[in-house]
Amino acid sequence: MRLNDPFDLGRYLRDRRRSVSMTQAQLAERAGVSRRWLTDLESGKPTAEVGLIFRVVAALGLYLDVRPEPQPALDLDAYLDSFGDSRS
Repeated sequence: MRLNDPFDLGRYLRDRRRSVSMTQAQLAERAGVSRRWLTDLESGKPTAEVGLIFRVVAALGLYLDVRPEPQPALDLDAYLDSFGDSRS
């Protein structure tokens, strides 16, 4: 899943928590964070501490996978056209 900003991350973690039938209080306890902090994270707070985010992710049985953004497919016609019309 592609997450583009803190709001996407918070929404995803909230949805995951709900899908495993866990309350905020239960997840906060399992992750070792305060319920208030978890509420802020789920709301998309952009300054949430990364170390605590990892604890919440692990407590939900998730992991983070970071990879380079895929490059768009090469449009061969456009590429060849950039050299002028030498195909005639």
